[in-house]
Amino acid sequence: MEKDRYFKRNSRGVKPKRLKSLLKKLINIYSPYGKEEEIGTFLYDYLKEHGLPVLRQSVQGERANLLVIPENTETLLVLVGHIDTITAPDFEDYKYKAKGKHRDRIFGLGAADMKGGCAALIEAYICQWQVFQHRIPAALALLVGEEDQGDGAEQFLNEYHFPYAVVGEPTDLTPCFSHYGYIEANISTRGKRIHASLAHAGENAIESMLRLILKIIDYLKSKRQDIVYNIRDLSSSASGFEVPEQCDAWLDLHLPPHSAIEAVVHELEEIVYNERQENPHLNAVLQFSYLHSGYQLPEKGEIYNRLKSIYEGLSLTFAPGSFRSHSDANKFWEAGIRPILLGPGQLEHAHMPEEFVSFPQVLSAAEIYYSLLKWKGV
Repeated sequence: MEKDRYFKRNSRGVKPKRLKSLLKKLINIYSPYGKEEEIGTFLYDYLKEHGLPVLRQSVQGERANLLVIPENTETLLVLVGHIDTITAPDFEDYKYKAKGKHRDRIFGLGAADMKGGCAALIEAYICQWQVFQHRIPAALALLVGEEDQGDGAEQFLNEYHFPYAVVGEPTDLTPCFSHYGYIEANISTRGKRIHASLAHAGENAIESMLRLILKIIDYLKSKRQDIVYNIRDLSSSASGFEVPEQCDAWLDLHLPPHSAIEAVVHELEEIVYNERQENPHLNAVLQFSYLHSGYQLPEKGEIYNRLKSIYEGLSLTFAPGSFRSHSDANKFWEAGIRPILLGPGQLEHAHMPEEFVSFPQVLSAAEIYYSLLKWKGV
């Protein structure tokens, strides 16, 4: 039975039944980027109900971050989660489901990215809030907008600063002291709209785009094999029996932590420039929407040693890694905060139609956060 299976672990303060109930409620609230109002209202009431002095930080319209910032306490650490998800792949089937022999696999939109992490952060914080009698020396930040522009993180960082952050992204409980960099690039090509039977008579925007993309792929495969690239979108202007006049492509590039992002940007610009030199009729524009450098924190020091000790105490393998995706942690790093990513779930299960998280991992994450909040350095 679930009670026998989990409640014996309650000696550390985390309440498994309450944690699982919270996770179910979070998954069942639809909260894609731009529509976080309902989940924000629920969490505001939930935190108030458990005695936390939560405040709303306005981001855009009714969209708001939810923050717990202790007063009269030196705060060195902030626990960070994002409450938005991607848009549901299937609006008829995005809610909570528990599967598996012990109903340990929790399916649903955002289960891994990152409502499992948010539930664990909140449960750990509530438990320690009660232990510290409302003087917990750490903050809690539940942010909107991570799945798109990161506007919630930007607003938060405009007003607050802490030396350390623990971000509950899905890392499979691997503590990530390093983070990949990220480039979001847009290529736009233009041609002339003419009758389809005269396609060879002018510059075809789609053909121009395909040539450019193939050049970029060749460059990445031969010169930058450590970069993970994704052609996220490729579209042309609507046309009937005509040659489209415009084509657009969006590219995501994830760079290892120590990559020189400026050099990669220059090399991409050089590809487009050289293509223009070879073809004077080419009308192509390359723009960059996001440029976020990666980082690597030293695997030593007080918080590193504290986490290692926590993992040993919970009989978990301590093997630090690197977070390979883009996240709010990039923005925290650029703001002078040292972020460590650590959360339940696997990145490869995020953004999938059958997204899921292991509840034992969610529980272990809550216990790790709970133990970290007892760190004397916090």
